[in-house]
Amino acid sequence: MQITALYRHPIKSHGRETLDTVTLAEGQSMPFDRQWAIAHDAANVEDNSWGPCTNFSRGSKAPRLAAINIKLDESTGKVTLTHPDRPTVTLSPDEDAAELIDWVMPLVPQNRALPAEVRRLDARGFTDTPYPSVSLCNTASHGAIESLAMTPLSPLRWRGNIWFEGASPWVEHDWIGKTIQIGDVALQVEEPTVRCLATTANPDTGERDVDTLHFLNVLGHQNFGVYARVTRGGQITLGDQLEVI
Repeated sequence: MQITALYRHPIKSHGRETLDTVTLAEGQSMPFDRQWAIAHDAANVEDNSWGPCTNFSRGSKAPRLAAINIKLDESTGKVTLTHPDRPTVTLSPDEDAAELIDWVMPLVPQNRALPAEVRRLDARGFTDTPYPSVSLCNTASHGAIESLAMTPLSPLRWRGNIWFEGASPWVEHDWIGKTIQIGDVALQVEEPTVRCLATTANPDTGERDVDTLHFLNVLGHQNFGVYARVTRGGQITLGDQLEVI
């Protein structure tokens, strides 16, 4: 099995960025992944603390967010955000929080809780799990959903960190409780990733256009990909081999 793609999502539910290589640390999520999140005006989570995704603006409630792309400049801490319906903007989520909220406001339904505050959580990030996690996705499982849907689908719908090929569809679900190795990195696979309405939105347009949840449920579950903990740090590069140990 081989690594085919690496992604991070500096602002939770607000864009993705492709990587060629990444260095993971034991007990932490992917560096800068979900480092920021936009809490809405009905959030109930303390500053500098992890909280469930229900506290934040996200694609399951605001599908147009799915069409955001992001680029993080690690040296300045600034991000560049693009969207087909918004002007390109470069800003610091820390120093320009009000500008960031103004930029995303037209992309969210106005009859729901609205973006209110930018939160930051270093190292572990605002992952969808209560522990620092890295997500893995199988290209063959994605192909299985494309076959059921009878249409090409962007893998960006799944918002995974690490993609691999060379395995059978859904074999990743058999890895729960096992350790996988990628180069020098070891990861303990913890649980499947249960999917939500966010995956029904087209990453190019932000419109809900394919009922991905229906096709998962046809298979008897609503899972795509798995969450893992980093138990030994190191570097992962495109083309590295993945093995179950």
